[in-house]
Amino acid sequence: MSTTVDAIRRVLAEANGPLHYKEITRRILKQGYWQTDGKTPEATIISQITVNINKHGNASPFRKAGRGVYELNPNGVSGPTATCKPTEALKGKKAAAQSAKVLSFTDAAEHVLRHFGNRQPMHYRDITAKALEEHLLNTSGLTPDATMYAQIIQESQRRSRRGKRPRFERYGKGMIGLSAWHGVGLAYQIEEHNRDVRKKLHKELQKMPPDGFEDLIGRLLAEIGFEEVQVTARQGDGGIDVRGTLVVGEVIRTRMAVQVKRWKNNVQAPTVQQVRGSLGAHEQGLIITTSDFSSGARTEAERPDAVPVALMNGEQLISLLVENEIGVAKKSYELIELGESEGEPE
Repeated sequence: MSTTVDAIRRVLAEANGPLHYKEITRRILKQGYWQTDGKTPEATIISQITVNINKHGNASPFRKAGRGVYELNPNGVSGPTATCKPTEALKGKKAAAQSAKVLSFTDAAEHVLRHFGNRQPMHYRDITAKALEEHLLNTSGLTPDATMYAQIIQESQRRSRRGKRPRFERYGKGMIGLSAWHGVGLAYQIEEHNRDVRKKLHKELQKMPPDGFEDLIGRLLAEIGFEEVQVTARQGDGGIDVRGTLVVGEVIRTRMAVQVKRWKNNVQAPTVQQVRGSLGAHEQGLIITTSDFSSGARTEAERPDAVPVALMNGEQLISLLVENEIGVAKKSYELIELGESEGEPE
């Protein structure tokens, strides 16, 4: 019996195109790739897809193709399982690439720059060509170089919003370098300052009283798209601290039961089991901790044929708090430089 993620991947591979999550669910159950006693299998499938995309980003095996419609991500780390029917697209060189270590576009860019850049910027087209030559990418897109440039820009913008130093530096005219090459300068100083603030924020979370921490998590959930958020811990609600409804695209509504752990030690598998046992009808679980999760806890959270439990560790929590300006305040300054060319990449 396949895991839920494997079953989704298998159906999308066989369809060789995008499908609505309801159709994905229908085909999974019809083909017997996954079995469940739950009354809302469609909610489980869409939750698994969205959680996977949110967790892995560009490295997820799935990507959104429309409202409620998803397809396989040719740039994701995980391709179709070995039990999927082979297609012509996986023959020849692409089949060889499947057996190599396939990376996301941005990870492939960093690999190329580190190993072949000689600490000098490279054009994004040259980066892409080298990544394809080294079989670091698995893509059927017609313009992988444009995808590479767009992914680098998007990741840099996302990391900047979260108060983190971008991995890449743009030098104009499509030239890309690694920010790690420069241990000094304004960008480095900003990153050092932001890293110090993130550490201080983490320490403040550890010192917060339980009620205050739960209220903070309730506020964060509301900021990232939850509705009907209710802090329940003070009611002794079976270990569940916050309940709410995750709304995706104003169409998909998933009831979530959240347990928060203001811990220094890693969360273990029994905690995941406890949360799963405390779920109400049609609910899915989420554990948010200031620490991290053991490998056993992660395995238990993704256990097949069980209600999924999403996991958010301390680093992810801090990033979301910074991005939504909860507990921190962002200050922006204008920086002018010579040589930066805006507009279409060359």
